[in-house]
Amino acid sequence: MTTATRASRSPSATATPATTKSSPPAPAPSLPSLTGLRWVAALLVFGLHVHNFHYFDGTAGSIVTWAFGAGATGVSFFFVLSGFVLTWSARPGDRAPAFWRRRIARILPVHLVTAAIALLMAYTLAHQSKPTLRQGLANVLLVHSWWRPWWQTLDPVSWSLACEAFFYAVFPLLALLLRRLGARGAAALAGASVLAVLVLAWADAHHWLDQPIASLPAARLPEFVLGVAVARLVLLDRWRGPGLEASLALAIIGYFFVPHVTDGYAPTTCTVIGFALLIAAAAVADLHGLPSMWRHPRLVRLGELSFAFYMVHLLVLRAGTNLLGTKPLFGPTAGLTVTAVAFAVSLGLSWVLYEAVERPARRLLLRGRRSSEHRPVVRQPDGQDS
Repeated sequence: MTTATRASRSPSATATPATTKSSPPAPAPSLPSLTGLRWVAALLVFGLHVHNFHYFDGTAGSIVTWAFGAGATGVSFFFVLSGFVLTWSARPGDRAPAFWRRRIARILPVHLVTAAIALLMAYTLAHQSKPTLRQGLANVLLVHSWWRPWWQTLDPVSWSLACEAFFYAVFPLLALLLRRLGARGAAALAGASVLAVLVLAWADAHHWLDQPIASLPAARLPEFVLGVAVARLVLLDRWRGPGLEASLALAIIGYFFVPHVTDGYAPTTCTVIGFALLIAAAAVADLHGLPSMWRHPRLVRLGELSFAFYMVHLLVLRAGTNLLGTKPLFGPTAGLTVTAVAFAVSLGLSWVLYEAVERPARRLLLRGRRSSEHRPVVRQPDGQDS
């Protein structure tokens, strides 16, 4: 069992009133291990899509299925991590419009560029579906995951951004409620979030709703709220959970239990607790300076590229169908070669997107914001400037 050090966000007890008024709140400590873990989650999703595109046949295909068949849970990891990161980096006295502006600057530029690429591919390459005008507008506005016929239009992975957009919309209200929550309240909120995941999985398995809920933003909110509650416990110095090694083991066990449940929303129940424990344990390790392989500089760098990689990799795999067909079913050598090429192209494009789109667009959209006059830019746990 381990605990986190408290993130100092207020003036010390010995500070004078004058010092308190003139000094800005201390920023939350950086958590590089969480950035490294982002890359692992993105890699799981990449592996899932390689599996879905049937690059491997025979025994090699069975191994890929075993390793990445549950890769969709990487998106669940992103949802829990998003709640943790936003709570961890929340600014005292921050207003909703300023928060929303930062989140728009964070995700919208890359989303618009990849949506444009997907639209170009739809009209120039074979094996690509063409979206209707309504589908395209819904995708651009990040509301397409609310209705099943729209959720896979343009860049299919952007369905998760529609969920994130919903989380961002409700987060200012959550932050307001969190300020009144002590440790018991945060623990109760975490427990309620896990219970909500279980109930939703049961409802989905029994077809209580008109459509599957795995991509429905409201149904994924409990995962985000779980991350929020766990971050609150860490901030209050009241987190009591297993260390990094034990948490990783629990997350892996849950991941490989996924094939034993039904498809759809149910896999979330297998991994959500392990992911929340792993995120908290990684944060604690960074706060205490404990060993963590997730904060290796190269892994952190890959974590910084993970959002762009996540957004572009499926477009690369889709473009490859024009050369490889829809189900190539290669042997081990050819399958590994094609996968390596797809990975290298995706990683190279993600670097271009990050350096040429994500970073400069964020700086441009946030230029002149009033908060920058009072508080320095801080590197946040997701590898992005706040």
